[in-house]
Amino acid sequence: QVQLVESGGGLVQPGGSLRLSCAASGSFFSHYNMAWYRQAPGKQRELVATITVTGSTNYADSVKGRFTISRDNAKNTLYLQMNSLKPEDTAVYYCNADDTRFWGQGTQVTVSS
Repeated sequence: QVQLVESGGGLVQPGGSLRLSCAASGSFFSHYNMAWYRQAPGKQRELVATITVTGSTNYADSVKGRFTISRDNAKNTLYLQMNSLKPEDTAVYYCNADDTRFWGQGTQVTVSS
């Protein structure tokens, strides 16, 4: 019922910033809780941030204060603003909808000097 397409990943130096976007198709975006996950090489996929249908947000301790999740229901788009990036943020970042029901294909973020 929904397709998710991530964009905005790339190579950035430590301390830099990136903004990821997730464009969603379908008619029920505003009714879905949304989330960003990430998976680094050799590690399990981990939850980065969530945003509910009412706009309530939660963050992993490792990104709290540096990352901001937001949504624009009129544009069917989810965002992740990433500031003060660290090498340990390097991972493939995945958009998720409806409490793990739908997944995007991911976008690579590499933080390196």
